[in-house]
Amino acid sequence: MRFYEEQYPGLSLIGGVDEAGRGPLAGPVVAACCVLPKDALILYLNDSKKLSEKKRELLFPEITKKALAFGVGIVGEKRIDEINILNASYEAMRLSILSVSSKLGRPPELLLNDAVTIPGIEIPQLPIIRGDSKSLSIAAASVIAKVIRDRLMLRYDREFPGYGFARHKGYGTALHREKILSKGLCRIHRRSFVKKLFERAREEEERDAGGRDPGDGGQEEKS
Repeated sequence: MRFYEEQYPGLSLIGGVDEAGRGPLAGPVVAACCVLPKDALILYLNDSKKLSEKKRELLFPEITKKALAFGVGIVGEKRIDEINILNASYEAMRLSILSVSSKLGRPPELLLNDAVTIPGIEIPQLPIIRGDSKSLSIAAASVIAKVIRDRLMLRYDREFPGYGFARHKGYGTALHREKILSKGLCRIHRRSFVKKLFERAREEEERDAGGRDPGDGGQEEKS
């Protein structure tokens, strides 16, 4: 997990960058940048998607305590709808890097990113495919971003009861789609994401209506 970090022995401030929440139908996208000491040892740290929620919560305080600095960027659903999820993810990443730079008093010397090159950043970057399972720094950022976002969704579950945000964290599960169609949208839903769900539901209704006998008024025939 330290292969990429060890390729740059002359650098002491290497930041791992990752995000959580690109795919959900609701809630923000959250990015984190984490700079670990060169000798950091964090057992069981891996890609946050491969860890249970309980394991992530256990690792979170250890990561944040051992980190030289970490920063978080949060971009909400309105901004996602305005500029699209890819650009919103980049924006969240830039915010997290700015936060780390402020805490360190200088920018990281190198960024290790999970698969992307972030536009608008002058710091040297290395995009790594599946980086959250290959780089300790990216894995640390992955856990931070995921834990922060999950905690936000738990708060939204209390604010907007009935949607099941505590269970699915805003992802498009069958339960979530069912709740959207029965209850409508709440403030944190991404309109640009949910639009297709309503379009499919309308198409199904029209298809069902087209399959009925136009002369059938829904009443039994009287003899």
